[in-house]
Amino acid sequence: MKSLSTRLTGWQTLFYKEVLRFWKVAFQTVAAPILTAVLYMLIFGHVLEDHVKVYDKINYTAFLVPGLVMMSVLQNAFANSSSSLIQSKIMGNLVFLLLTPLSHRAWFVAYVGSSVARGLAVGLGVLAVTWWFGKPGMVAPLWALVFAILGAAMLGALGLIAGLWAEKFDQMAAFQNFIIMPMTFLSGVFYSIHSLPAFWQSVSHLNPFFYMIDGFRYGFFGVSDVSPWISLAVVGAAAGIVSLIALHLLKIGYKIRG
Repeated sequence: MKSLSTRLTGWQTLFYKEVLRFWKVAFQTVAAPILTAVLYMLIFGHVLEDHVKVYDKINYTAFLVPGLVMMSVLQNAFANSSSSLIQSKIMGNLVFLLLTPLSHRAWFVAYVGSSVARGLAVGLGVLAVTWWFGKPGMVAPLWALVFAILGAAMLGALGLIAGLWAEKFDQMAAFQNFIIMPMTFLSGVFYSIHSLPAFWQSVSHLNPFFYMIDGFRYGFFGVSDVSPWISLAVVGAAAGIVSLIALHLLKIGYKIRG
């Protein structure tokens, strides 16, 4: 009986290594984000339940659940690939990967695949815990799954780009604090954009994260701020563009080859 390591191909071995990397510290990489989402639920759900109006017959706490789930998926998918690359670059062990015959496509599949795995693991945990607060239901689960996977893959690829670009943790923190966090919080996680003034509604439509959240929320309620097909087209196009950029940077060895 062959051991698991001898039965895996190159990209599968790297994928397995990346999954183990976050799973061995699951208390930090999975449990902590779940706790953060629960705190958001308790605070915002309690304070705004009677003050924020969303879709007809949907209470605010139920509306909040899918937003928090998707926010957790996106943030943790980005954190997985970006933190792995920057840690390997700073610690100097990235050279061992460069010595392998793995192609840039294998790198991409392994890093993005493990990011999707972490994002979905955290998202499922958040959903399991917050479900009891809002009980949002699940009208179209396939839509929710598609947007969760697409969103996690896009943020995993974006994390690759950030990890390749950054040379120290300060740069990575700046990328996350000034790009990822604002786009996530301004995507409709805590509100429906129909509650915003016309100008800010228009601005929200320029944010691809909005379409991820809105499309994912459609899977729960069957209603959304824009058509789920439009959201799918925008998210698919954005994920494709980010993936092509990440693949190109890996191919030329951007900031990882002398």
